[in-house]
Amino acid sequence: MKESTGPSEFIVIKALEDGVNVIGLTRGTDTRFHHSEKLDNGEVMIAQFTEHTSAMKVRGKANIITSFGELQSEGKPHK
Repeated sequence: MKESTGPSEFIVIKALEDGVNVIGLTRGTDTRFHHSEKLDNGEVMIAQFTEHTSAMKVRGKANIITSFGELQSEGKPHK
């Protein structure tokens, strides 16, 4: 029988510019990319950590809301 680890953690990601990438990374001995989404300005994604997803990477300017608090990714520096 599979042992439960409790409720899965959700995060909310709101894009503050076009082209924000949200990348899911796997659990296990080798951390690997397993899913990617591209968000445009104003789009919101609700994501969940699961038995397969151990980490998420956000590339681009976005608000990220978790049960631990809210933060903003900075996006790419303009040249």
